[in-house]
Parts: sequence; C-alpha cells; structure tokens
Amino acid sequence: MLSKLFIRLTAAAAALTLAACTTVEKPTADRPSVSFRQTDFDRLPSADGESWQGALAAFQRSCAVLQNDSRWREVCLAALATDALGAQRFFLSRFVPWQVYARNTEGDLSDTGLMTGYYEPLLKGSLTRRVPFVHPVYGVPDDLLIVDLAELYPKLKGMRLRGKLVGRRIVPYDSRAEIDRREDMSRWALAWVDDPVAAFFLQIQGSGRILLEDGSYLRVGYADQNGHPYRAIGGWLVSRGYLKRHELSMQRIQAWARANPARVSELLEQNPSFIFFEERPGSPDEGPLGAQGVPLTPESSVAVDPRFWRLGTPFIVMADQSRPDLHFVRPVIAQDTGGAIRGAIRFDYFWGFGNLAGEAAGRQKSEAKAWVLVPAGLTPDDIRTR
Repeated sequence: MLSKLFIRLTAAAAALTLAACTTVEKPTADRPSVSFRQTDFDRLPSADGESWQGALAAFQRSCAVLQNDSRWREVCLAALATDALGAQRFFLSRFVPWQVYARNTEGDLSDTGLMTGYYEPLLKGSLTRRVPFVHPVYGVPDDLLIVDLAELYPKLKGMRLRGKLVGRRIVPYDSRAEIDRREDMSRWALAWVDDPVAAFFLQIQGSGRILLEDGSYLRVGYADQNGHPYRAIGGWLVSRGYLKRHELSMQRIQAWARANPARVSELLEQNPSFIFFEERPGSPDEGPLGAQGVPLTPESSVAVDPRFWRLGTPFIVMADQSRPDLHFVRPVIAQDTGGAIRGAIRFDYFWGFGNLAGEAAGRQKSEAKAWVLVPAGLTPDDIRTR
C-alpha cells in the first residue's frame, strides 16, 4: 500500500503592507477582509472574575509554544511568573483589546459572527470487532494522499488537496458513503464502538475517549480527513420537516436517530466529510490535545480559523442567544481548529469532558462578538497568521 504522500512546491511569497491602526485587507475568494478597532478594557463587557484564572492557565500552556517567538516571549515570561490571583491583572496590564470586524455575506463589515460549542465525548468500545461493538473509529488509511500547494500558492496556506491514486491519476478520496461501503477499511480501525451516531459526533467534536471493556480508556484525536466539504446533517432534517430549525441541537438529532434506526446511514451520509483519528496520550485529568499541541482547558479554550489567527492568541468573546437562553463574556485562548470553523469571527467553544459538557455544547449556536488581545506595543497584524 502507499504511504501518505506530501508534495511540496516552492515559490516566492508575496507580502502585503497594512496600516498600523485600523486595517482592512482586500477581500479575496478564500480570505474575506477583516478589520480591527483599538479600544480599552473599560469599554468591554465585563467577564466573570474566575474566568480570568482559566484563561491564564490555558495561556500558560500555549506559551510552551509561543515563547519561542520573539513577539510573544516577554508576555509569556510574565504569564509563567503569574499565579491565579494575579490572572486578571496580568491580562489587563499586558494586553490591549482590539475589536474584530469581518466582512459578511452582504459585503459589509460586521462585528458579529458565530460561536458554537464542542466537547470531549465518552464512547463505549472494544479494540476488536464484535457485537455490539461494530462501528469503526478509523485511523488514517495508507491510500490517502495529501498534496500541499501552500508554498506555490500562499493564499492556500492551511489548505491541502486530498485524494488517492487510481492507476497513474490522483482522484478525490472517498466520501463518507463510499468509506462506509468499502470492505478493506477494517485494517485501519483503532477501535470499534457500539453507537454509529456517537461515532459520527466524535468526528464532529474532533477528539474523545473510548471506554474499553477492561475499564481502561483509549483517547483519540483528529489526525486527518478525507478532503470532502463538511455539511451539517441538521439541514437535511429541517428540509424534510423532521425538525424545525430552532429545535436543532446535537441532542435532538441523536433522539431522531434513535427513533429512526433504519435511516441512520441515510442521515449520516448527508455529510460527505470523514475524520480519521490517531491515538493520543494524556492524563485523564487534562483535556484533549488541541491543534496547537497543548491540552485544552474547559470553558477557556476555543477553536478558530487558522487562516486568520495564530494559535495561542487570547480573546475576549461575548456569546448571545435566546433559544435556548445563553449569554456569557469570557477571556479565551485560541488553541484548536475545526473543519467547520471558517471566518475571522467564528469560534468553537470547548465545554469540557462528558455528558454535561455535551449537553451545553449541543445547545450552543450563539451570535458572537470578539476582541483580540494584543501584547502592548504591537498591532493585530503583528501577531496574526501569515
């Protein structure tokens, strides 16, 4: 079989010079414009005092990576020397808030985006396939090819082409439906679980724990995906009248699946995207590893779009929704990414591990406002992903 293949092509990168205070990028097809307005903490909605402690703990973890960058070194050294009691004072004295504006689908700059929630689920499973553990959690198959063109086309940074080799041609990799129908995939199974819908939502969350029959846990996390676009299965349920749009939640979708077991495959195949996992080490007392390579902190870590933000960047986020009611303001740290997280004001809020966290995550679909926290003396463009 073939191993994963990385093809790198090189070319000169172009630089874009932006103004220092309020900056607006020219919109492109894959990178809408984003703007920033400097403000101060007194003008921001207030966050709960204890939330600063969680944000400091998360930022200290991110500093294991960030401190190697000269732009972050000084503020990271200060963070690592700060205890929980000084958390709020640390952020207020070391950072300047800049409100984020992004161009919406109408072409206007808006200060409002979307925040959803995610969590680390618990599944029941086995390392061998046997009833009732018959639904696979796959590792990365050897026939998945990855073509990286970012060095040739800088605008494609963070994007890769995925496919497989058929004869001498690279063709798109299999969709979810095609993967489910293949008879040769079991060799790449990391584990087998007892619930196909739980296995599907494990892919949505990107990480989780599988309780094995001997009482031990197998921790798995995102390793790769098949290259197909993500499509929310809730839209299919709404379009056919099975649920109303305001009723959509993970719990409602799971309840529909339990009531309609014969149609579960049809439901899940509406999303052609498929996630492959890898075994992840880690203490049960810590959260799963995010894309930055550090453990996530419940209610203090978020997933962001890496086209816009460097992982490790702190934010103040405000979430607002009415059905169901949910409102909060919190400092958070960008430590993860996700296939559905696209846009400058687009966040996925990590609620933690287990059923209660899952209930909270499943209910969240909030309007969001965001203020990026920039080390004093720098601007947002100094610290953003390029």
